[in-house]
Formats: sequence, structure tokens, C-alpha cells
Amino acid sequence: MSSQVDDGRTSTVVLEVSGLRWATEKARVEAVLGRRPGVVEVAANPVAQTALVRFDPEQTSTAQLAGWIRDCGYHCDGLSVPAHICDPFAEPGRPPAHTPVASVPVSPARASDAEAASEPRSGQVGPRPDVPSHHPPHTPAAHEAHAVHEPHARHAGHGPGDDRTPVASPHKAMGHGGHGDLSMAGMVADMRHRFLVAVIFSVPILLWSAIGRDVLGFEVPAPLGLRDDVFQLFLSLPVIFWASWIFFDGAFRALRARTLDMMVLVAVAIGTGWTYSLVVTLTGGGEVFYEAATVLAAFVLLGHWFEMRARGGANDAIRSLLELAPEKALVLRGGEPVEVSTAQVVVGDLLLVRPGGKIPVDGVVADGESDIDESMVTGESLPVHKAPGSEAIGATINTTGTLRVRATKVGVDTALAQIVSLVQEAQNSKAPGQRLADRAAYWLVLIALMGGLATLLVWLLATDRPTQEAVLFAITVVVITCPDALGLATPTAIMVGTGLGAGRGVLFKNATALETAAGVTAVVMDKTGTLTKGEPEVIDVETIDLPEEDLLRLAAAVERESEHPLAAAVARRADARGMPRHHAEAFRNVPGQGAVATVDGHRVAVGNSRLMRAERVALGDAAHRLDALAADGRTAVLVAVDGRIAGIVGFADTPRPTAAAAVAALHDAGVEVVMLTGDNLGTAQRIAKELGIDTVIAEVLPGDKATEVARLQAGGRRVAMVGDGVNDAPALAQADLGIAIGAGTDVAIETADVVLMRSDPLDVPAALLIGRATVRKMRQNLAWAVGYNAVALPIAAGVFEPLVGLTLRPEIAALTMSGSSFLVAVNALLLKRQKLPRTLTEPASA
Repeated sequence: MSSQVDDGRTSTVVLEVSGLRWATEKARVEAVLGRRPGVVEVAANPVAQTALVRFDPEQTSTAQLAGWIRDCGYHCDGLSVPAHICDPFAEPGRPPAHTPVASVPVSPARASDAEAASEPRSGQVGPRPDVPSHHPPHTPAAHEAHAVHEPHARHAGHGPGDDRTPVASPHKAMGHGGHGDLSMAGMVADMRHRFLVAVIFSVPILLWSAIGRDVLGFEVPAPLGLRDDVFQLFLSLPVIFWASWIFFDGAFRALRARTLDMMVLVAVAIGTGWTYSLVVTLTGGGEVFYEAATVLAAFVLLGHWFEMRARGGANDAIRSLLELAPEKALVLRGGEPVEVSTAQVVVGDLLLVRPGGKIPVDGVVADGESDIDESMVTGESLPVHKAPGSEAIGATINTTGTLRVRATKVGVDTALAQIVSLVQEAQNSKAPGQRLADRAAYWLVLIALMGGLATLLVWLLATDRPTQEAVLFAITVVVITCPDALGLATPTAIMVGTGLGAGRGVLFKNATALETAAGVTAVVMDKTGTLTKGEPEVIDVETIDLPEEDLLRLAAAVERESEHPLAAAVARRADARGMPRHHAEAFRNVPGQGAVATVDGHRVAVGNSRLMRAERVALGDAAHRLDALAADGRTAVLVAVDGRIAGIVGFADTPRPTAAAAVAALHDAGVEVVMLTGDNLGTAQRIAKELGIDTVIAEVLPGDKATEVARLQAGGRRVAMVGDGVNDAPALAQADLGIAIGAGTDVAIETADVVLMRSDPLDVPAALLIGRATVRKMRQNLAWAVGYNAVALPIAAGVFEPLVGLTLRPEIAALTMSGSSFLVAVNALLLKRQKLPRTLTEPASA
């Protein structure tokens, strides 16, 4: 999936990059792709195993980008999009086969054919089902891409005579650099196997080493009459040439890409120790440290086995979203339900959705009524009632009645697919702090290599210590300075933070939005549709000449014939009171004034004072009451029966149920709340007083909202603007952080930095709290990573050894280095425990 960005000439895609074992390896992908023609920006993510690439589609293509990633030694089959949700090569109106793979393979042999189909589509990627999306033209390559899916759906969309065979990607089989087509779980298993091999052979090496002899008292001669060092050499071969081979291969590919990463450091450390020992063994024997090289490898593998397991938990949000899409759908054909793969559903199909079933794709209810649980997609906790004409979102659950749904959007167009795309792009974007950390990680690798060399020379030239001790100090410096924790510090926190938001229905469009949210000091909220429901409700009924029940019954009979919002409010109030419906005759709508009709033989007029004058109805004391209601910010409608004022109905746009709680939560977070509205001052002040809002800016023209936001910014505030309409878009763009309510317009959603899937003001403080918590974790991780290296480097170099005898062996350095990366990952995962404001419909235990 892709989206047009910036000036309209560049496109953005999220590509699969399977095999990123260490955080610093992302520099290889970024360096190689960054030098290619047409590539504007690259941000690889070792946690998500993806890379976000912004490029000029006139100079390069998605297929070429995927090929360049494979050239780096990583597996890439194309766009990192779940195949059971959308196919990046799908033709319009046809989704992919339903398979659990993460992307759609593109054979290099067919790359040129697939380029047209794989080109990114332009159009804003949004979270709502009505956000437009553009497809590539129908091409043969689109059909080729379909052929790579699972057998049960391989021929979806083709004729019965189609004997197309799957296109196998050679990179799957060959496995560049030993990475192959490995998922995160696959890499965890591979790391575990390599660690076990390293441990199995390292233990006997350790026993027959100087440590085993001098420290552990192990005096057993080596088998077959071999010297101890020769026996250790043989045992070390599986560790060096299989378990540790990923380090040497990775180092070679990093150097070829003209970059430095952790692979280089580990390869240098293990290779130096083992090569030094090999030379000693081949030249007649002496003091060797095969055990340092093999145990070092074992500890690095152990630490990163645990780190990868922790990293895998950071992607729970995307994984949960992917599991929502149903595999099967019931399509009505000839009036009979036929179960097919969701891949075979096309726009226009009539779907049968029974109680308890999932809606396969986005559509419109054609027949039936039911309540649908949309919480898994929109975050809305209460089921939403659906009737003919209502929109239904794919992957939501039908709870009560049976529905017939007409498919309107499939594949990449569905709300679920676009939510996944939005979250992926946010998780792959770089925060400003991460860019600094990445540069620091690169230079830290260089410092580690230079520091290791300097340590070796100092110990050799300035002391009389044995050469092997100098080599051990140098190896320790190289190992302990590995900047993997620095590379993991921010992307892991961003992954968890955006995932936490997605689970709440708060979608951050990029990492910068997370950082900006953390610094917001003032929130400006539009009133209508944001703080209030955006529709009038009857809040007051004053009777003059009739009982309230009769007044409402007669007024509702007239208003049911009208389409005015105030009329609908009167009808809803009467229905809520359970009043019987009466028929209105001779109905006449008077534009700008109200309506007149005959009900049960009575002439009833419902409208403003102009209508009353036209009907020759004297207002009397009702005029004073009208003025009082207007001063209180309320709208009033007069009801006259048979030429006499019978009563007054008062209306107001009432606050959303969670609006007051949202304002209170923002105050608790130390954030100023400002209401910005075009309504009159009286109405605005009434709502503000009811909700406890600090500042009211009323009677603002739509074009002046951005000016008011700029004025607040000029006063030193970092402003977040919350809105839902077209007239809010300029203010959303002007604000430091634009937040669009999910029920708002496409323009507002496109302009905003954060999208709230629900129309719930309480999600505004939730978004700010998520931003603050994420940035806090990022800073904690960066502080730990930098502090760890600042303390560990001099200890590893032996600076304190002559003074207090404090030193480290390479094995311990490897353990502390790996442990540092593990702690960073775990600390980021603790972000999942962040408490967010609870909605009124959530249980107390939530």
C-alpha cells in the first residue's frame, strides 16, 4: 500500500525486509537504497522487519526497490502488506488470496512485468472506509501476482482452464546471507539453534582451556593424545563456521555497502580472537583463547535470542489487526449462499452475514437490521445499530440479526487495510531523536574499532603485559561498545506506542506526531461535532396553554413531516417518551419560519416568531421567555394551537457524554483547554461552563480559525487543534499537532497528524498521554544506551585494572552488551502498561 506525499511527485511504500537480526543492520538498507536514483528517504525498522521508502516513481519502481533490498542480503518479496487483507498487485475490485504470508512475492524474472502493477497508488491513506484509494490499471502482471498464493485460492479470479503455476522467488530458496525468508519467529528459532550449537561446543572448549585448568581445576588430558589447543581448535570449528557465520557474512555485506554496524564489531572481535589462537596453534602452541571467541559468540547469540523474543512483542498491534480479517465469506449467488474465499469477493457481491459472523469486506447493508461490534476496527466500545443503507466495515462482528451486505470496497480499499497501512507507515517513520541516535550508532561503531586498536597498541607499547592480554583487552572494547541498544532505543518505543494507540483507535501518522504530542501545552477544540454531538436535542419544554404531553404529541406530528434538524429532535423526544403517533394533514413548510399542519382537527403551527406573526398569533409573555433562552445560548421554537401560543420548546447542541471527562483529563495532564467556535458567545460560554473549559474564542469565521491558533502559538503555547470539518483543515495544518475526529471529513483527516477513529473527546488526552509515555521511554532507552557505553568503554579498555583490578573478559562484555539491548526492548514493552483515560462505556477493570 502506498500514499502520495509531499509535492505530489513522490510516493511512499512500506517494503518487507526480512532478516534484520540486529538494530544497527538497518543502516545497511538505508545506505544502499539511499544512494539509488529516485530514492528520497529510507527508514528501515528492525522491529517490524520493514522499510519505509519515499521515492520518485518516474525514476524507480517498487520492484527495483525490492531488488536492491535483496542485494543488501535481506529477503524482500515486495510490499509489506498482509495478503489476506490486500494485494499490492491486485486489480481494481479484486483482493488477493487469503494467505498468512506477509507479502506478495515478485520473481526477478517477472519484475519488469510486475512493475506496472506494483507501482504505488496515489491518494491519502486514511482510517475510514470512505477515504479514496486509486488502483493501478488492470495488467497481466496483476494476474501473475495472484498466482503466487496458497493452492486453495491460487486460481481466484481466473477461468477454470487456467493452469498457471506459482511464481517462486529464488530468494526464498537461496536465502541471501543465510537470512532467507525468515519471519521474526523464524529468526528467533534460528538464533536459538545457533546459540545451542555454540554452547554445546563452548563448554568442552572452556574445560580444556587455561580457565578450566587454572580456575576450575580441570586436569583431564585431551582425547586422542591431542594437545589441548589443537583439541579446542577442532571443537571451535562448528561455532566459528556455522553458529557465528552470520556475523562474518553480515560484516562483509555491511562493508560492501560502505557502512558499519554491529555485525562488523562482533565479527572483528570473534575473528581476531580465533585467528590469533589459530596462528599460535599452527606455530607450535602456547597461550590461546578459543574459549573467549566461542563463549563470546554464545553470549551474543543468547542475548539477542532473548532480545528478538522481546522485540516480537512490540508488533502485537499489527499482528492483531492482521488476524481480524475473515478467511471465508458467504456470497449469495442465485439466491443461495455459497462459501468462498474472501479473496473471491468482488465489488457488487451480495454477502450473507449471520449472527456471530464477521463482515468480510466493507459494504452497505442491503437488507436486515442488527447491532455490529466495531470495537476491533474503530475502537467504539458499544455495538452500532445497522439498518438498510448503513455502512458496514470489514472485519467487524455481526452480533444479533442476519444481514445482507453489498460489497463496496475490497482489498486495499477496505478500512482495515488502510488502518494497517497507516500504522505501518507511522511505525516505520523516524522521530527526530531517532535520526540523531542512528548517526551516533554509526560513529560509535567507528569509535569501537578505533578504540580497540588504540587499546591493543597502548597495552603492547606502554606495558610489559603479554600479547594475549593486550588482544583480550582490545576484543573486550570492541564487543562492549556495540551500539545495538542505541539502535533499538527509539524504534521499539515507537512500535509499542503506535500499537498502543491503534488498540485505542488513536492513529498516529508518523513518529514526529508522537514526539509533538508529548510537548503539547494547549488543546484547541472545535465545539460543534467535537465537544458536542453536532445535532440539536430538546432540553426544555415550557407549557402555556396545554399539558406537556399534548404539546409534544401535536408538535411531533407536524415535525415528523419536516426534514429540519430541530424537527427531528422534537420527533425523537416524543418517541423517547413513548407517545402515540398522530397523522398530520395539510402540511405546509414555511422556509425560514417553520411548518403548519392540521392534527386531530387542530391547526398547529411550529416555528419562530415570524411564523407566529404570519399566523396572527399573539406572543404575549412568550416573547420575554424567547429572549431569555437566546441569552442562555439556546434555540427556541414556539408552538401555537388553534391561533394561541401553547408552549415553547428549547433546543441545544448537547455535549458528548465524555466531553467533561476529557477536559478534566487534559487539566490533570497540565494542558490548557480552549474552545474555538463560530457560534455566538452565549452558546459557547454555556457549553464551556458546563465542561469546565478555560478559554472561549467564539464567533470566529471559518477562515480565521488558523489565525486564532497562530495567535495562541505566538503566546508561547505548543498547540494541538482538534476538529472534524472542512473549515477546520487550515487550523489543523497551522497547529503544532492536528487531531482529526474520526467522524470528520476526508479533508480534516488528510490534514491532521493524528486521527481518532471514534468521535470521542476522551481520546484526545489519551493521544497526548501515549505521546508523553512513548517519548519518556525513548529518552530512558537513549540515556541507558549512552550511559552504558560511557561507563563500559573505559572498564573494558582496562583503565581501572592497574588501580583497582577492575577488568572484563570478552565473554562478560558480550553478556552485558546483549543484556543492554534486551533491557531496552523490555523497557519499551512496559509502555503497554500505560494507563489511559477510561471511556464511560468501559468496565471498571479495563
